[in-house]
Amino acid sequence: MSDVQRTVRRPGPRRPRTGRLVLVVVLCLLIVLAVVIVPRLLRGQPQEQLTVPEGQRASQVYAAADKKLHLAKGSTAKAARTAHLKLPDEAKGNPEGYLFPATYPIREGTTPASLLSYMVDTAHQRLAGDGITSYRTVVIASIVQAEADRPADMGKVARVIDNRLARNMPLQMDSTINYALGRSTLTTSHADTRTKSPYNTYKRSGLPPTPIDNPGADALKAAGAPPKGDWLYFVTVKPGDTRFTADYREHLDNVREFNKRQQQSGGTGQAQSG
Repeated sequence: MSDVQRTVRRPGPRRPRTGRLVLVVVLCLLIVLAVVIVPRLLRGQPQEQLTVPEGQRASQVYAAADKKLHLAKGSTAKAARTAHLKLPDEAKGNPEGYLFPATYPIREGTTPASLLSYMVDTAHQRLAGDGITSYRTVVIASIVQAEADRPADMGKVARVIDNRLARNMPLQMDSTINYALGRSTLTTSHADTRTKSPYNTYKRSGLPPTPIDNPGADALKAAGAPPKGDWLYFVTVKPGDTRFTADYREHLDNVREFNKRQQQSGGTGQAQSG
């Protein structure tokens, strides 16, 4: 061996380059998720909501949907005529009564047809939950919704309708004339009762051909299972005071009291005594 010692350099510890590589890969994946996935998730979130109140008519729902969807007036009404909605045969394509009152999300991809389908599907779910399968019941519920002053009166109103139908008496409901005339009022004139319309239940016996609004859960339950009673007449004399009776003379007294109150408050028109 040589007397001269050689200095041997030992390699120092290597930097953890593998850990850096993993970190870079993770950061790249996060960027991809942020760029691609997050926007898709955001597009699925509701941007607005459309609330359908109990008793609102289809025409009112269409107008509100047009505004929420930022579409031209009449767009949703047109979609209602062309969309393949799951409606009973008796409805003949008219979704009145099946645009269930609720709050619906409005997303980026929401269309009038998809929104209406959502409403109709919701109606079927609620009807099935209450065991209601009859279109007739939905028609009655729509009248109950329009006529009852408060939920507590809905069952009695439904019973009056059933009792009148059983006796072949005309329903003589002001709400159906309001629907025919496209209005909403508490009073009906004698001229109104002569309106030529299948919704004029003063002139025509039986139920109107379709629901007259979109009833809520309380009205549907009342129409599906009204309480027992012999009532044939009712009138809401004042808010919270709806009087039901089977006696026509008593009913006339109640109607006179209503008309008197209307005159004192400056109202126009009168309740009819049918």
